[in-house]
Amino acid sequence: QVQFVESGGGLVEPGKSLSLSCAASGMRFSISAMGWYRQAPGKQREWVALITSGGFTDYAGSVRGRFTISRDNAKNTVFLQMNSLKPEDTANYYCNASPLIGSWGQGTQVTVSS
Repeated sequence: QVQFVESGGGLVEPGKSLSLSCAASGMRFSISAMGWYRQAPGKQREWVALITSGGFTDYAGSVRGRFTISRDNAKNTVFLQMNSLKPEDTANYYCNASPLIGSWGQGTQVTVSS
């Protein structure tokens, strides 16, 4: 059974940084592309970042240059380093494979506010 467990969220001031982690299980992690997604209150879930099995990365325009996705295949974990956070980055953040598999995890809440 595929499972994703996200962690690392919190309340931060604008301009600050946060680092998110997502531990995956029940899947062939090392050969899978992985992504981060987010859902703000009242909005649809949106894609944020992608990392392929070979390490290629891509980002949504709204976060490019501020967020960095990475992975540790030995630990079946994908990371999202978020710098220069803005209030509009406030959302619940999720990880999943790309294309999507299994069910969504609980996510980790990121709130950017002064």
